[in-house]
Amino acid sequence: MLSFPFPAAPALDLEPEYRRLQREEPVCRVRFPHGEPAWLVTRHADARTVLSDARFSRAESLRRDVPRTTEVNFAGGIVAMDPPEHTRLRATCGQAFTARPVARLRESAEALARELLAGCGESFDAVADFAVPYTLRMICALLGVPYTDSDRFRGWAEAGLATTAITEAERVEATTRMWDYIADLVARRKREPADDLVSAMTAAQSAGISSGISSNISSNITDEELVVVVMTALVAGYETTSTQLPNFLYLLLSEPGLWERLVARPALVGTAVEELLRFTPLEANGASPRYATVDLELGGVAIAAGEPVVAATVAANRDPRVFTHPDRIDLARDPNPHLAFGRGPHFCLGAPLARLELRAALSVLAETRPGLRLGPAEPEWKAGMLVRGPLALRLDSGRVR
Repeated sequence: MLSFPFPAAPALDLEPEYRRLQREEPVCRVRFPHGEPAWLVTRHADARTVLSDARFSRAESLRRDVPRTTEVNFAGGIVAMDPPEHTRLRATCGQAFTARPVARLRESAEALARELLAGCGESFDAVADFAVPYTLRMICALLGVPYTDSDRFRGWAEAGLATTAITEAERVEATTRMWDYIADLVARRKREPADDLVSAMTAAQSAGISSGISSNISSNITDEELVVVVMTALVAGYETTSTQLPNFLYLLLSEPGLWERLVARPALVGTAVEELLRFTPLEANGASPRYATVDLELGGVAIAAGEPVVAATVAANRDPRVFTHPDRIDLARDPNPHLAFGRGPHFCLGAPLARLELRAALSVLAETRPGLRLGPAEPEWKAGMLVRGPLALRLDSGRVR
């Protein structure tokens, strides 16, 4: 039985074990540092089935010794629910993250990107100077969280995505502080509503109406559930995008000609973002395990009811059965059925917002910093986290438009 996660590959390379398994043993047994053994699937078709088939349950993880990288099982909240409970909670804020409402934020996203870059010199840190404040200010504005508090909840959000980078006591403390903060925010928005998503959700909860966001927002939700939904939206709307943007820049600037092509053909930004989402191995440990609820066959292997299965989407996104030249970045690749945001009921809630932010940021960067290049030092990479990315990414831009 293989130990999982696999030893980390350098920078944003894909671990070679995935390629071997995809060829020779696409459904195999693995053991995490904690919890029971699991099945790991690496091919696109199998991963898609695990993520979307109703025969696989996330809620079962609450009752099991779930395969995990942390000592304590932190499975819970909306990500550990199955329909119809999951559907009820997701509807509370999901409509605000769909394409139409998010599209209205494009102008503000581009304006914010320009503002932040105007404050950067020719040499700047793409993480601290740009990606972090950019994504934080966007999600704060959407949810109605004061940006002045961002340093606090940024630390709490990062703690929630840590595996070995912090102690369990530190994780519990961060989660508790974040819960208390969001609970207080929800209570304040009930007393003093504003023009933001949290106010709309509290209004819908109290009055059973849409409050201008969507008639599909559910009012059948408790205060505790509302806090869970807001916490999930806050973390999903900030942490992964603030990591992916530097990842994308690193990849675009590492391979000769990619950045120059995007600068010359700005219309490629849409397909470029999808391709970089496919290519970047963001998840360090595979997706959250799903439990088979019935005996079934997956990739020619018998899976018994009650066994956990982990979909390795980072490998599935490089499956040569689906993607031509999967280890090559093709900025014009179309179609691109990647699984970077998952699939099925737990498809990433913040996907439309993440796509908009990434497109807007790259568009503005290509326009205003056409001579962008990597700094002389190789970046230091995050360790002990659920996501992969640079701690800092020094860039030089030469002439600034």
